[in-house]
Amino acid sequence: MFGLDPGLTTILIICLVAACAFEFINGFHDTANAVATVIYTNSLKPGIAVVWSGIFNFIGVYFGGIGVAIGIINLLPMDILLDQSVSHNIAMILAIIFTAIIWNLGTWYFGIPCSSSHTLLGSLFGVGLAFSLLPGIDNVGLNWTKVKDAGLSLMVSPLIGFGLTMLLVQLLKKITKKLKYKKLFDEPSKKKAPPFLIRSILVLTCTSVSYTHGSNDGQKGVGLIMIILIALVPMSFSLNHSKHPENLLVKVNQVENIITGIDQTNFTEVEKGTLKDVNNRMDTIQYVLTGVKSFNDLKKGQPQLLREEILLSAKELNNIIKPKDDLVKIKLDKKQKDLLEESVNEIKTYTEYAPWWVILIISLSLGIGTMVGWKRIVVTIGEKIGKEHLTYAQGMSAELVAASTIFISTHLKLPVSTTHILSSGIAGSMVATNGVKNLRMKTVKSILIAWLVTLPVTIIMAGGLFLLFRMFL
Repeated sequence: MFGLDPGLTTILIICLVAACAFEFINGFHDTANAVATVIYTNSLKPGIAVVWSGIFNFIGVYFGGIGVAIGIINLLPMDILLDQSVSHNIAMILAIIFTAIIWNLGTWYFGIPCSSSHTLLGSLFGVGLAFSLLPGIDNVGLNWTKVKDAGLSLMVSPLIGFGLTMLLVQLLKKITKKLKYKKLFDEPSKKKAPPFLIRSILVLTCTSVSYTHGSNDGQKGVGLIMIILIALVPMSFSLNHSKHPENLLVKVNQVENIITGIDQTNFTEVEKGTLKDVNNRMDTIQYVLTGVKSFNDLKKGQPQLLREEILLSAKELNNIIKPKDDLVKIKLDKKQKDLLEESVNEIKTYTEYAPWWVILIISLSLGIGTMVGWKRIVVTIGEKIGKEHLTYAQGMSAELVAASTIFISTHLKLPVSTTHILSSGIAGSMVATNGVKNLRMKTVKSILIAWLVTLPVTIIMAGGLFLLFRMFL
C-alpha cells in the first residue's frame, strides 16, 4: 500500500481506522446536540432524527471545504510533520489519537457534553509542545498565531452561544406575547408531536446544526487523517498529486518576476532579506522540479523539501501582501499585489488539499457515529441543564444560534465546539426564561469543569504519551 512494507502498511491502516474511530465517537458525542431538541420535543422519532442528522453531517463534511482541516494541520510545528524518522511520526500519531479517543469516551460515558474539538486541539498542542522541548530541537514550536486564533474561537464561542440565545428567547417571548401564540413556550408532550409550524422550524434548526457541525467538526477528522498520511507516506501525500508540476513552475516564475520587478531603492536590510529569501525558495522549487513531469518522479526527501519551501514562501509572501509587523512594509501597486496574491493562492493548493476518499471516509464515520450512542447527551441537554424541561422556543433558539456561529466560524476557517456552543445556548435560554435560579448548577458545573479541564489534561496526556512512545519506538 503506497509502496510501504507490510509492517508500515499495517501501522498505517491501524492509524487510519483509529482516526475514523475518533470521528465516529465525535458523531455520537457531539452530534447528539443536533438531534437533542427534535427528539426531546417529539418533532422526529429518534430513528428518523439520527439518520436525518447523519445524512446532513455527511453532506456538511463532504461539501464544507477544507479550510478548518488545513488549520488543524498547520497547528503542528512543520518540523515534526516532516520528520524523516517513521518511528517518531508513529509516536506522534498514536499520542494524538489515543488522547483524543480516551478523553472523548470518558466524558461521553458520564454524559458530559465535552468538546471533541477541545480534545483534538489539546492533543495537537501537547505533542507540539513536547516536540519543542526535545534536546537538539532549536527554534521550533507551535504555530502560535494559529494556536491563538483556535484558542480564542473555542473560548469565546460558548459565550456568544449563551448571550445570543438569551437575547433571542427574550425576543421570542415578546413576539409570542403580542401574537398570543404561547405554544412556543409550552413544555413538549411526551407522546404528541408539536404543531406543524413549530415542528418544521425545529427540524430546520436541527438540519442546520447537523450540516454546520459536519462542515466544521468533520474537517478536524480530515485534518487528522492528512497528518497521518503526510507523516507516514510523505512521498505520496506531502504534495497534491492531482496537480501538475508544470503549473507550479509557471506560478513560481510569476512570483519571481513580480519580486524582481519591485524597486528596492529605499528598502531596509530586513525587507531586502525577505525578498531574497523568497527568491531563494523559488529557486529551490525550480531546481527540484527541473525535468519532473509528475510528482511521482520525485526522489526520497524531495516531496518534504518542496512542501516546506511552499509553506514557508507562502507565509513570507502573505506577509508582503498583508504586512503583519513593522519590520516588513514592502509597497506594491495594485496589479503587483493582485498578481502576487493570485499566485500565492494557487501555489498553496499544492499543499493545502485533501483527497476525495479522505473526505468520504470521514463523512461516513461522522454520519454513522451520529446514529449511535446519542441518548446520554440528549437527556443532559433536554432535562439536566435547566430545572424546567426544554421548551420549543428554547430548543430552536439555541440551535439557530449554534448553527449561525458554527457557519461563520467555518467561513473564517476557525475550529469551534458544537457541544459548548449549544449547551451554553441551552443554559442561556433557561436564564432568559426564569433567571439563573432556573439552572441546575450541578450539571452546569460539570460542563464548565470539562470545558476548563479538557485542554490542560489533553495537552499533558498527549505530550507525555508522545515522549513515552518516542522513547520506546
